[in-house]
Amino acid sequence: MSDPEKIEARGDLIQVRDLGIGFHHAWILRDISFSIRKGQTLAIIGESGCGKTVLMKTLVGLLRPSAGQVYFDGRLLADMKSDEWVRVRRRFGFVFQNAALFDSMSIYDNVAFPVRQSGPHDKKALHEMICRHVREVGLPPDVLGKMPAELSGGMRKRVGLARALILRPEVLIYDEPTTGLDPIMTDVINELILDTRRRYPVTGVIVTHDMRTVRKVADRVLMLFPRRRLDAPEDPQVLFDGSPADLENAADRRVRQFVRGEAGERLTEMAAGWQ
Repeated sequence: MSDPEKIEARGDLIQVRDLGIGFHHAWILRDISFSIRKGQTLAIIGESGCGKTVLMKTLVGLLRPSAGQVYFDGRLLADMKSDEWVRVRRRFGFVFQNAALFDSMSIYDNVAFPVRQSGPHDKKALHEMICRHVREVGLPPDVLGKMPAELSGGMRKRVGLARALILRPEVLIYDEPTTGLDPIMTDVINELILDTRRRYPVTGVIVTHDMRTVRKVADRVLMLFPRRRLDAPEDPQVLFDGSPADLENAADRRVRQFVRGEAGERLTEMAAGWQ
């Protein structure tokens, strides 16, 4: 490369090259490489402990790689200075697993929080933005005066989505967006994810166990496998990288078992002490 700090984006917003993350002399992720195109929705799946959340945090710079590189919009994250990091992080929106609303703030103040933290703002324009985004996620205006504890789990998740969208991010990170919801509310959230993509030019990264969400909203699926359960240390940790339609007939039986919810040999492994 002519410039070690920059790469040619080629339509890719995020690029991961030979990524490794280790803690306490143990690798959680090793030799992970992939890219995410602008406008694409990528679902990251895999059983608990495979490194999905670690990967998500590394993509947005909350964790530094132990090996390899992560690029965002052609820039190497590790080389960004603190002021550049502030600007880059504003290009991300986060929908947390349990919404992560501030219990002591009203819904209005929760949704307003990112704008108020980002600097000076026009109060009238902010009010209009809040009302619009709350309406877009299917909530009535009277919810704005309520506290998070007064809302159902599904309503809180929708508030979390409205808050994530208010700064018009280029990338939306969803951490288990449908966990704990009944099938109907799960589909409501999935429809909102699709509607968000129709309304805004956003790139999505979804960490999930929910195959209904994967099949409905993802353009592409990346499946990870726990390193401790690989047959050999050099075996690839990415078992699948392709379209949701190809999951059922994936060549790797471990992918098929996960997608179908089949225990397979896991009972035997657990009895032998493999968690």
